[in-house]
Amino acid sequence: MWVFSAAGCRWLGAAGSLAVTAGGWTAGALPVRGGAGLWQPHGPAVTTAGAILAYLGLTLLLAAWWQYGRLLRAGDPGSRGRTLTTLGLWAGPLVLAPPLHSADVYSYVAQGAMVLEGHDVYGAGPAVLTPGELGFDAAASVGGHWTDTPAPYGPAFLVLAEAVVKLTGGSVVPAVLGMRLIALGALALIVWAVRGLGGGPGALWLAALNPLLLIHVVAGTHNDGLMIGLLLAGVLLAVRGRWVAGSAVVGLAVMVKSPAALGLLFIGVLVARRRGGAAGVARGLVLPGAVAAAVAAGATLLAGTGFGWLRTQSVAATIHTALSATSDLGLGLGLLVADDPDPVKGVVQQLGLAAAVAIIAVVAWRAWRGRIDVVLGLGISLLVLVALSPMVQPWYLLWGTCVVAAVAWDGRLGWFLAVLCGALTYETAPSGHTPWYGFVLAALALAVGLLLPRVAPLDTSPSAPIPGPRGAPRRSAGRR
Repeated sequence: MWVFSAAGCRWLGAAGSLAVTAGGWTAGALPVRGGAGLWQPHGPAVTTAGAILAYLGLTLLLAAWWQYGRLLRAGDPGSRGRTLTTLGLWAGPLVLAPPLHSADVYSYVAQGAMVLEGHDVYGAGPAVLTPGELGFDAAASVGGHWTDTPAPYGPAFLVLAEAVVKLTGGSVVPAVLGMRLIALGALALIVWAVRGLGGGPGALWLAALNPLLLIHVVAGTHNDGLMIGLLLAGVLLAVRGRWVAGSAVVGLAVMVKSPAALGLLFIGVLVARRRGGAAGVARGLVLPGAVAAAVAAGATLLAGTGFGWLRTQSVAATIHTALSATSDLGLGLGLLVADDPDPVKGVVQQLGLAAAVAIIAVVAWRAWRGRIDVVLGLGISLLVLVALSPMVQPWYLLWGTCVVAAVAWDGRLGWFLAVLCGALTYETAPSGHTPWYGFVLAALALAVGLLLPRVAPLDTSPSAPIPGPRGAPRRSAGRR
């Protein structure tokens, strides 16, 4: 059928993206104030209809993406030549949508306004903005527990948010669209870096066409996209032998969100392997971090925001999210053995982080010994960090997924990540809330993604290759 061809997937995904956008105009994370007559709350009937339309569109987008990936894996020529066109068709409708699946962009705008108005963004939350100050309207739409929470982001990102507020006067709609332009720049950086690392159309399918990224980076404007883009760019420079420039770019990524610091460890592995011996290991452990630290210090001084970001990196851990296995386990144990579960929960969270550090150290050691690709090792380490973190959001999965995509999109890990990304796309509603049915839909999508290859195998012809992990020998299908 035409709908299952590359062209059919291309247009089916575009239709899905358009439906997501149309539904989001009534069911998205609409501002409380400052919608300028464009993004305004509606009655429950209209809102429900919009949410249903958005979910249907999301399902079409996911179906198109999954089939497109299957065609890429089968080597279909129609799918390999127009990947960037497909990306434009799928991302384009989302550009003018209101914030979808998250209200975090209002925090970004409010924090940029706080910097511009002279508030200590690392000492207070958006609630300090008063009527008459820029960003006051955006602050009214910040999610509950973030209203009084200091910014956990580095000064490089806050300077960008400040510039957007300054250029738009803090008006909500133009400011949100300004932040979305930054997200689109991040998407372009991800595409460039993935291709530079040797990733072809299949890698772009998992990294850039990924509905989880389109929904949360383009539509939701999360700054994780900028962190990922800078991280990948820095690693690409290091792989090409320019480790000083690469470390500096990763330093900028850290000045957006701190998990990017893991990139320095694996740039250090590259440095150590090239120099060899104890001297190489010493250089690898020290020099990339020193370069990034200098960049971080310079960015902080130029931004004028102060070094308060050093103490706000743990603020997110105080918020319980259901996707954090260590937080869930700690809370459950705490309720069983103590009147106050928080101390037990804190211990389990710390044990989880300690386990993550240990696993990441082993992965880095294996990469240094040449037993695993360095870029793949970074991707796996980011995934481990997310899995064992005290706070996990659906879009955090993109940290490691985009890195893995560049070198191993068609391996078992890449395809498992694709299934997981597809499932987690349902976890949050277009309004940014996390309803109970979001977990039900995610579980159903996960089950379908895991079972579909068994029900509908890619190709059963004797001459068709059976894809395996990247670098593994391929065998021909036949009777067994």
